[in-house]
Amino acid sequence: MSFAQEFKTFALKGNVVDLAVGVIVGAAFAKIVDSLVADIIMPVVSLVFGGLDFANYYLALSGQAANLPLAEAKKLGAVFAYGNFVTVGLNFLILAFIIFVMVRQINRLKSRQPVDAVPEKAPEPPEDVVLLREIRDSLKHPS
Repeated sequence: MSFAQEFKTFALKGNVVDLAVGVIVGAAFAKIVDSLVADIIMPVVSLVFGGLDFANYYLALSGQAANLPLAEAKKLGAVFAYGNFVTVGLNFLILAFIIFVMVRQINRLKSRQPVDAVPEKAPEPPEDVVLLREIRDSLKHPS
């Protein structure tokens, strides 16, 4: 099989396409959660912690002035940007919680699907297996 044909077979498998759709939807969903955290939750958190932009909280490690915005402090040297880390951590927790709720609901919906009342009949074993069983049984109980 040529390389191009092998790649085409791989790329057109259903699970590869499903994965691509999942990544695209996940990226879009992550932007929604980023906006939720940055635009709705973190302003409330920053109000509780003194009315400043929480993402700009940092400890200067290179002697920068404490009142500089984070972007300017980073230009002047190393900073310990704990406010930004907390924002990203909160972002992760919200995203993980939403995914947990979604998976839980999907599992709940799957468990509610009706189960077939009539179980499928097991397929007949091949003829050689039937013959081997007959031989085994005749050896156990000689007539």
